[in-house]
Amino acid sequence: MASLVGSPWTRIRALPDISSPFIRHSSFYKLKPLPLRRNFSIISASISSPSFRKKDEGEVRVRFAPSPTGNLHVGGARTALFNYLFARSKGGKFVLRIEDTDLERSTKESEEAVLRDLAWLGLEWDEGPGAGGEYGPYRQSERNDMYKQYAENLMNSGHAYRCFCSNEELEKMKDIAKLKNLPPVYTGKWASATDDEVQEELSKGTPYTYRFRVPKNGVLKINDLIRGEVSWGLNTLGDFVIMRSNGQPVYNFCVTVDDATMSISHVIRAEEHLPNTLRQALIYKALRFPMPKFAHVSLILAPDRSKLSKRHGATSVGQFREMGYLPEGMVNYLALLGWGDGTENEFFTLQQLVEKFTIDRVNKSGAIFDLTKLRWINGQHLKALPSGDFVKLLAQRWKTTGILTESEGEFVNEAAELLKDGIDLVPDADKALTNLLSYPLFATLASPEGKPVLEDKLSEVATSLLAAYDSGELGVALEEGHAGWKNWVKSFGKSTKRKGKSLFMPLRVLLTGKLHGPDMSSSIILLHKAGSCGVVAPEAGFVTLDERIKILREIDWEAFNKEDQPTLESPSATTA
Repeated sequence: MASLVGSPWTRIRALPDISSPFIRHSSFYKLKPLPLRRNFSIISASISSPSFRKKDEGEVRVRFAPSPTGNLHVGGARTALFNYLFARSKGGKFVLRIEDTDLERSTKESEEAVLRDLAWLGLEWDEGPGAGGEYGPYRQSERNDMYKQYAENLMNSGHAYRCFCSNEELEKMKDIAKLKNLPPVYTGKWASATDDEVQEELSKGTPYTYRFRVPKNGVLKINDLIRGEVSWGLNTLGDFVIMRSNGQPVYNFCVTVDDATMSISHVIRAEEHLPNTLRQALIYKALRFPMPKFAHVSLILAPDRSKLSKRHGATSVGQFREMGYLPEGMVNYLALLGWGDGTENEFFTLQQLVEKFTIDRVNKSGAIFDLTKLRWINGQHLKALPSGDFVKLLAQRWKTTGILTESEGEFVNEAAELLKDGIDLVPDADKALTNLLSYPLFATLASPEGKPVLEDKLSEVATSLLAAYDSGELGVALEEGHAGWKNWVKSFGKSTKRKGKSLFMPLRVLLTGKLHGPDMSSSIILLHKAGSCGVVAPEAGFVTLDERIKILREIDWEAFNKEDQPTLESPSATTA
């Protein structure tokens, strides 16, 4: 709630028929004479309220009010999420309102993109475009008649007046204020104009705005649910415009009228809107609207602690969706940007967030957007998917990108399960599978890390492996699956007098061409299946086990082991 201290409106509080939820009850002053249009105390008691509906007592109603002038920024998505969680946790309503009064920049395409992104995140609104509701319309562009009625109410009550100042006059006022080191506020030239002066300008057709009459003294205080007490001096504001000369309402006026007539109980928004609260609170008072409770959420910051913007990379929900992030992962991470449940847990489903969320645990400090953590959290949600859903996601991806020719079957299921731990984003699956199918043997052996393996008599292991392949032992073992492979490896180790790392590392390098990777047994069995099931597309760069054996036969190990190693061809060139 808000309080006005030491202002002309505080003195009006002494009149029993005028009530306001944000004026201190202890402040009683004798009402002093004010200029004709300042003395609005009695008239304000008769203000009518077009289209004003009262909410049920104690009902929580929150809103998310994006401007359709671009894509949904992650900061806006987090604001929407916090509103959604607060409403759901309180059994209240989550309202979506489109603030499209910026006619030049607002587009239908942007509105549709915002709605699509919110729906993708799972933030279903109870009222708003597409959902209807008793407090509509839910686009500001469709509420102009209401704004004009309330503006006229303020005019009739003396809370607003016509201002005929030209742009040149206003600029001159700013320049003078700057020279005097004063705030660039309106000097009030037309605040005390007589009716004759006003009529003279009207008769000449001079353009005019509606300005709100701000008390010249006092302090406005609000108790922000996140930031605690916040105050402003009224003498820093000056009379401000609520209706432009073209008849279009100004943002702060629209928002106040909308929130009041939609019975919004809590305004949860970004901290960059905190300065707007002063103007809005004054309008609430003048129109005798009940004040909502305010909660201003900290900004999302880039790693350099500047405001997150396009120069830092992806910033919109749509971009992250296209990059392969899951809505579950996105929602989870956005919730952690400034909120926590007080435990070490960082994994939450949307329903768990609803059950855990409280506004008092929202931090007022800026939250750093950490892309690495977002990837990790997304990976946790990806791995938590039911097995069938996870396989379907990867299979569709592999077929779409042309790695596989089929999106179903034993190979697809086993590949998804084998590669699961190395995938945080669905597009990661492309690299994971093509890496499995590739055979970078020469690059591995030429690397510093591969040198110890090469020097550990790798050529002898290769000779024994070729013998096992030629005898049919290796093929039979692979056909028998994991049990057959396990028995063959045990037998191969005895025949080569190797065990542990000295056995498994040479086999991994010779058969996969790599030093590291997923489980070797599963990898080699899957490579064997890939060579026989025909599901791998020709463009995938797959080197079959038969082709790998051929490459091993052609290696001149003596030349390769020399100090001055020859330049070797890549596997793709060898098998071309």
